[in-house]
Amino acid sequence: MPHRDPLFTHSGVDRLHALLNQFVAVRAHSIALAAPLSAEDQCVQSMPDASPTKWHLAHTTWFFETLLLQPFATAYQPFDSDYAYLFNSYYEALGPRHPRPQRGLLTRPALADIHAYRDYVDAAIAALARMDVAQNAVKLDAMLSLLELGLHHEQQHQELLLTDLQHLFSCNPLLPAYRSSRPLRADVPQKFQWLRHPGGVVSIGHEGPGFAFDNETPLHQRLLTPFEIASQPVSCGDFLAFIEDGGYSDPQWWLSEGWAQVQAQSWHAPAYWLAPNDPRHPNETWQVFGLEGVQPLHFNASVAHISFFEAAAYAEWAGARLPTEHEWEAAFGMPGLSGMQGDVWQWTRSAYEPYPGFRPRAGATREYNGKFMVGQQVLRGSSHATPAGHARASYRNFFPPATRWQFAGLRLARDIA
Repeated sequence: MPHRDPLFTHSGVDRLHALLNQFVAVRAHSIALAAPLSAEDQCVQSMPDASPTKWHLAHTTWFFETLLLQPFATAYQPFDSDYAYLFNSYYEALGPRHPRPQRGLLTRPALADIHAYRDYVDAAIAALARMDVAQNAVKLDAMLSLLELGLHHEQQHQELLLTDLQHLFSCNPLLPAYRSSRPLRADVPQKFQWLRHPGGVVSIGHEGPGFAFDNETPLHQRLLTPFEIASQPVSCGDFLAFIEDGGYSDPQWWLSEGWAQVQAQSWHAPAYWLAPNDPRHPNETWQVFGLEGVQPLHFNASVAHISFFEAAAYAEWAGARLPTEHEWEAAFGMPGLSGMQGDVWQWTRSAYEPYPGFRPRAGATREYNGKFMVGQQVLRGSSHATPAGHARASYRNFFPPATRWQFAGLRLARDIA
């Protein structure tokens, strides 16, 4: 009788089956998100930075096929050899790929073919539970690590699917709704407070247990001076006061590059805000376009769809500043804080850089995060579009500072005199 490694027979096999159960749920959620959409909805690309829904469904499948099944399932045959070119995103090590700005031209393969591709790969992943890798605990651990990464990768694309879809629908003159109204924060003023953090040496980053992306590691120490942080994100009503005070027409509040964006892009409000008497949807009051279609502006909802430049300008106008990502993480869990997760992503004043001692993952997935650590700003928290259980205190999101189509808002901080 062959020797069976304890990693496989106990913790290893338990982890495998737990991840396979999660796999089924995550994959089903992607299909559920796309279910209200027509085939036409799922093919169109509204800008180079967004991707069609159909592409998201295919790319996340390609990830499992290329990085998990082909290396570990020795008898696996790819569903279609052309898909390696069509649905690679940015992995240089894995060969050439279809240009990102042209993903919306992929009318073929058809949506039905993408669903068949997903079913084919899902069945192959399910078969992993029957693989006899008991003789190689290292191989099993590597396989499980990639399976877990693939789950979180697909959850990232679930949120991107919604943000990209909102941008797409905003380009339609009918301003259609993706879904019926979701519950919003009650239109009752929340009590704003400045909460004091004593500063000092704090631990930043992730050191298990549980999953984290490589850019959240290693755990390290930071020295913070005492600071105060706002008890809640900035609201739409607060941001409207900035607009009505001429915030978008006064360069004193803006970083130079931000002011250039205001001028070049004719920004006058957050993305998707409709001013009174906007010709796209005439009304006497401010409105907001979202996944629920056009809705009245909810003054106590957190402002969203602003760039880092707008967040920084508002903070300057308010006599405050944006927190650094280390202050944000150190404050996480403080009594009195609300909206740290599940509301809006929150811009920080931190550039997206590697932590001291950072090392990217080995193999093709070394390209997952590290090569983007330049020219981007860190956001912390999560949004209402982030899948449940995906985020954590150490999670680092990042986008270029002019990005506006994400569910991104801000929380204020200030120094203690």
